[in-house]
Amino acid sequence: MTALQTNSLLRLLQLASPSLPVGAYTYSQGLESAIENGAVTNENSARLWITESLRIVADFEAPILWRLLKALSKRDLEMIEYWTEYFIASRDTAEFRAETIQMGYSLGKLVIDLNIADESLSTFLTNQTEIPLPTAFACAAEALAIPHSEALLGMLFSMVENQVLVCVKSIPLGQMAGQKLLLSLHDAIEAAASHARQLEDDELSNWAPGLSLLSMQHEVQYSRIYRS
Repeated sequence: MTALQTNSLLRLLQLASPSLPVGAYTYSQGLESAIENGAVTNENSARLWITESLRIVADFEAPILWRLLKALSKRDLEMIEYWTEYFIASRDTAEFRAETIQMGYSLGKLVIDLNIADESLSTFLTNQTEIPLPTAFACAAEALAIPHSEALLGMLFSMVENQVLVCVKSIPLGQMAGQKLLLSLHDAIEAAASHARQLEDDELSNWAPGLSLLSMQHEVQYSRIYRS
């Protein structure tokens, strides 16, 4: 591994780290409702849930991140704004919209505060009134010079790891079961990334009515730990 590859790997690990101060640990992305409703109760049902969540992300959020990465590398502001607005408009519950805007804001602010972005990228981030997580993540990856394919895998892994942590804390699963679960999902993460890179614009879909209903139920759930 060259020094450049080592540097890129270390930057990717930092960007995908659960310690990144963007508030990811406060969200379950509908999983808390699934646990409350008895749909997710053990390691096997957790694996099914996360695998299906990956499929949804691979059909929409991940290919949008892929397009944002490409647009940012060219500083194509028209396409960046198009996919940013497209993604925000796709959030079909109040919680899902608030989640991506809050995390996007926090990550964008982190990029600026760390002083890792060039002038054009900093100006773009500063001028956004609302920035969703995929756009902020793509900006961070661009600022850190992380290759696009690795950045896509990093985003997917971060999402899956957060879901596993929710399962460990809320089902609950033991720490060893959680690590086994995370390890078993590596192939699914790679497949999701490959699928996302191949989709054409008219093939993108965020059709997931069951997840939307769970999110709506979570908004009025009496007892909850997570914000989504």
